[in-house]
Amino acid sequence: MPARPFAVVIPFALLLAAPLQATPRPGDWEGVLDEARGQTVYWSAWAGDTRTNRYIEWINHRMRELHDVEVVHVKLDDTGTAVSRVLAERQAGNLDDGSIDLIWLNGENFAAMRANDLLFGPFADSLPHFALTFPDHNPEVLTDFTLPTEGYESPWGKAQITFYYDSADIEDTPPESIEALLGWAKANPGRFTYPRIPDFTGSTFLKQALIALAEDTDALYSHAEESDFEAVTEPLWNYLDELHPHLWRRGRQFPANGPGMLRLVGDGELSLAFTFNPSEPAAAVADFELPASTRSYVLDGGTLGNVHFVAIPFNSPNKAGALVVADFLLSPEAQAHKQDLAVWGDPTVLDLTRVDEATRALFTPEEENPAMLPPGALETTLAEPHPSWMGALQRAWQVRYVGN
Repeated sequence: MPARPFAVVIPFALLLAAPLQATPRPGDWEGVLDEARGQTVYWSAWAGDTRTNRYIEWINHRMRELHDVEVVHVKLDDTGTAVSRVLAERQAGNLDDGSIDLIWLNGENFAAMRANDLLFGPFADSLPHFALTFPDHNPEVLTDFTLPTEGYESPWGKAQITFYYDSADIEDTPPESIEALLGWAKANPGRFTYPRIPDFTGSTFLKQALIALAEDTDALYSHAEESDFEAVTEPLWNYLDELHPHLWRRGRQFPANGPGMLRLVGDGELSLAFTFNPSEPAAAVADFELPASTRSYVLDGGTLGNVHFVAIPFNSPNKAGALVVADFLLSPEAQAHKQDLAVWGDPTVLDLTRVDEATRALFTPEEENPAMLPPGALETTLAEPHPSWMGALQRAWQVRYVGN
């Protein structure tokens, strides 16, 4: 699952001079490894899921063993907090002794940091394991919410909206489109909901619905301010107005996030839910958090998907260590461990069709899990809208349904 972005609006007048000449040189990898030894990398990353947290603990263990680099997980509820900290440090003149060395981000937060020279780079192309993503054949590892990463981010996982349900509760075919979901919710009141906005997973549901309902989807791939926002989004608000009375607790309350929604399914309060991690339902079944009768599927016509990344703030004092961590995150060992359902279940960004057989074997599950999506289910991926749409939709939702 990707990082939980938060809109950071930075006025042009706050832009300062470009940061000092960055060191070390990513192209001198042996020099990077030498400099990284003994460093402590402070990694700001979302901490809302126990599987994610355990995985980052494992990364720390392996980095200490392999490179004498310690990784400290700076746990976040909202990635925007870290972005704001980097901005504040820059405004205070702290150009080379920042408090963050690595940050898990994408979407709005990457756009804000990149536009305001808050990132170190470019560096991704110089990571030895980056080649295993085969970027010439997989352009999604080079683009973040329509924006070219230009080497200022390194990919480390994939995400795509995946619906899941308890087949013991839903004997017939579950709703296979946004339009069908409304009819299903009316027929099954209180058995579906989505996370409270501005949660990332909830906001992604808004975008998924908007893509399905909007007449002008081309507008979603340019800046929101360039569109007739009210006209483009009117079908979404009409849809939600009709949907909300049939949601869990009649749409008067919403779970805080994706894990909160999963707990409601596990507790039997919901029959149908969704996640941005395609393997999460199967991993939750393996952890006895969801019933064995859980099944996964995607909507007809595809679902929103993206790649999530790590980046290095411009004033990180431990850039060498951060580079070594970013590279290890792309190693077959780390990617296979991350994809393991017993660990996290986050899909790999490596192109397994182009790696050798021994590497491919690392990603072969030991046993089948009925809650997993069938092979090929994620082939139709809808592109993320321009990052400006996330914040615009969040603000409009708050005004309409919260009142501020």
